[in-house]
Amino acid sequence: MAEQRTGKLKIFMGYAAGVGKTYQMLEEAQELKALGVDVVVGYFEPHGRKDTIARMEGLELIPRKNVEYRGSVFEEMNTDAIIERKPAVCVVDEFPHTNVPGSPRLKRWEDVQSLLESGIDVLTTMNIQHLESLNDQVWQITGIRVRETIPDWVVQRADQVVMVDVTPRALLNRLERGVVYGREKAERALQNFFRESTLVALREMALRQTAHEVEHRSAGDTADGWAGHGAYGRPGAHHKILILVTADPETAMLIRRAKRVGDFLDAEVFAVTVQSGGLAALAEMERESVERHLNFARNLHIETRVLEADDLAATLVDFARRNQITQIFLARPRERDWRSLFGRDLIQRVVGLARDMQVVIVSEREMVEY
Repeated sequence: MAEQRTGKLKIFMGYAAGVGKTYQMLEEAQELKALGVDVVVGYFEPHGRKDTIARMEGLELIPRKNVEYRGSVFEEMNTDAIIERKPAVCVVDEFPHTNVPGSPRLKRWEDVQSLLESGIDVLTTMNIQHLESLNDQVWQITGIRVRETIPDWVVQRADQVVMVDVTPRALLNRLERGVVYGREKAERALQNFFRESTLVALREMALRQTAHEVEHRSAGDTADGWAGHGAYGRPGAHHKILILVTADPETAMLIRRAKRVGDFLDAEVFAVTVQSGGLAALAEMERESVERHLNFARNLHIETRVLEADDLAATLVDFARRNQITQIFLARPRERDWRSLFGRDLIQRVVGLARDMQVVIVSEREMVEY
């Protein structure tokens, strides 16, 4: 029996709603159909945009699945029906979407993985602010914490990432003309997310990310596979990054930042927590926080370890040295946190012990290297 072919994934990436991702995706679907390719639409979100709706004409739409939740009925993509239909290509809008509780899978990107595993090629859309490692940067730029995110490794495994771009001024003109949203929603958007300075920053972020994706793929074809440059590394160097995991809420931000640097340098990343007596010795709330952060790291394909020891700094640096770590990432303690004195002492001890490594101290808005 022939081995099942894995489908190919193509992502149309933008920096905001209305740049034309879905329109471009449907344009490609129409072109494939004209060439005789079996194309279906698994999920389409029109948002009332007439030009985009018109590009659906003649394409087969797989009916959505009804999911009941707390007395209400919601519609989700019917992944099983698409797999049974077995098209060559499936169009799936809004890649980062979170499914209604009770659905077979939690996230739409997981539904897409099932389609790919069934040998179906997928065209999909997303905005840059939904990339997990950029979550903190997006929050700093927009003041909005994006809740629906996609792990970086999912995007990195895509066969193609295409940047769909318009200038912020052109996008604002679209918004003002009612092309993106209706009048009332457009007015709210102009007061919040759709400020020109915000759009400029998001666009620059999207362009950098797309360039990085191209560089990352090109680097995979070179002898040494090195994809990093700038302050963090040098060509030919093999980097390994170590993250200290604690119960502190800042740890999630630390993991995202270190993971992004790791991807940029094509480095191995480890997430380690050091506890006297192990996790079982922690108070319940603290243990749950540490375990949540470790699970978050695992979901980003970061290797995790739990070390039992009393001396946190010495144990961390010893682990780093034995595993040939080149960079240690620590979270800067918050100023009014009662643990801040201990935190500063920890940083000083790690810096003192790890003189043959780079220690990176990460805070909400800055990064300091030692």
